[in-house]
Amino acid sequence: MRLFLALFLSSLALQAVAAEGTRVQVKGEIIDTWCYYSGVMGGPDAVVGSAHHTCALWCSAGGIPVGMLAEDGTVYMILKMAGDDSANGGDTILKMAAHTVEVDGIHYKRDGLDYLVVSDVVSDLDIQNRTHEDYGNVPSFSIPDPN
Repeated sequence: MRLFLALFLSSLALQAVAAEGTRVQVKGEIIDTWCYYSGVMGGPDAVVGSAHHTCALWCSAGGIPVGMLAEDGTVYMILKMAGDDSANGGDTILKMAAHTVEVDGIHYKRDGLDYLVVSDVVSDLDIQNRTHEDYGNVPSFSIPDPN
């Protein structure tokens, strides 16, 4: 009985730590998680940057969860973005599709997935990953304006 009680209490303690999350600062690209994970548009290299900008906008506007591909390769599902009252969507995230950003927030990990609640966008570097040169032309309205 004591062993069971000890295991139960330590399990509650671990759950409390997981529920609290960890403050992190992450730099990476705002991505469309459907195309990134499904492979429907090609491999991971083909679904980032300027070549995938328009699709990322359409998917985000259609309700596909927005993610962040960090420099270390970790993909975070964004649960909330600073300045956006809705969860995982809305104009704030649409304006950042395919942008490289640095954010400050709380990282949660559950069932092998990484989640991020962004409390502050430290920097927005616009679209840095100019993949349309490698993956072909895309509609002119989706190529970032250099000005």
